[in-house]
Amino acid sequence: MLRNKRGIWIGLFSLVLCGMIFSGCSGSKTAEKVKVGEVTRSVFYAPEYVALAKGFFKGEGLDVELQTIPGGDKTMTALLSGAIDVALVGSETSIYVYQQGSDDPIINFGQVTQTDGTFLVARNEARTVDWNKLKGRNFLGQRKGGMPQMAGEFTLRKHNIDPHKDLNLIQNIDFANIAPAYLSGTGDYVQLFEPQASIIEKEGKGHVVASFGTESGHLPYTVFMSKQSYIKKNSDTVQKFTNALQKAQNWVQQHSPEEIADAIIPYFKDTDKDIIISSVKRYKDQGTYATDPIVDDKEWNNLLDVMTQAGELKEKVPAKAIVDNSFAEKSKSSVK
Repeated sequence: MLRNKRGIWIGLFSLVLCGMIFSGCSGSKTAEKVKVGEVTRSVFYAPEYVALAKGFFKGEGLDVELQTIPGGDKTMTALLSGAIDVALVGSETSIYVYQQGSDDPIINFGQVTQTDGTFLVARNEARTVDWNKLKGRNFLGQRKGGMPQMAGEFTLRKHNIDPHKDLNLIQNIDFANIAPAYLSGTGDYVQLFEPQASIIEKEGKGHVVASFGTESGHLPYTVFMSKQSYIKKNSDTVQKFTNALQKAQNWVQQHSPEEIADAIIPYFKDTDKDIIISSVKRYKDQGTYATDPIVDDKEWNNLLDVMTQAGELKEKVPAKAIVDNSFAEKSKSSVK
């Protein structure tokens, strides 16, 4: 009996040892690190946080390191310098780089949002806006040359308002301080992203009266992009990244604002869950979240029109110059 037990223990030890040797020989593939910089932290980018929270990036073998770099100019500087591999920022920034004649242009490869994400918030106004009432009022806007400001001006002009003549336009406040400035009493109207708009409504300091996203139409508003050299050298990584984005976009389309809020709330620890839910619902209702990563020609041409009206476009930049839809098209056809 003792001999039999000894034989069993030797056998078990041999199996464990073999397993350890096999594991050591086969090794485990190290996840590919991708450093991503987002221009701001916003519910507007819900698909990005879903891709992280639901393990879609990890499932593609990617270790995504996310950091927030406030301001499109700062985010683009980080991308150009190699401090990050991929940027989530407005497509207009890639056009600015292209217009400067870069030898290594910034390429858009994965669209996340397809409308402007800002809302017109009024202190004392009816629930639906009378655009004429904005004339002569203090309007707390966004940074000159940025997509929020350009889409805002595009909308105002559509309603026969010259933003630089008919408004007292305030643009000397940093992006991160716009909502606090409004809360402290600056401006009769303000242009805000979510969840700031919903927070102001909850505090009774104002309410949303219009959507610049609905008013300005579909745009490649926020897109994952990288340097052309990075994409050429890491095409497999970019494809995996885009696959994860498509999975997240599918998930967002198939789930409720409450379920999306549950998934992304770790990225908004200081925000009430009901605020996140209302913000996501507002974006879903107006079709802000892109259903796939493709930047189509109609969206691109609308972007060029918006930039032309804002006086920020030196020449028409064809999409084929700085948009690569090959990864997005493959993801859309293969990811279910």
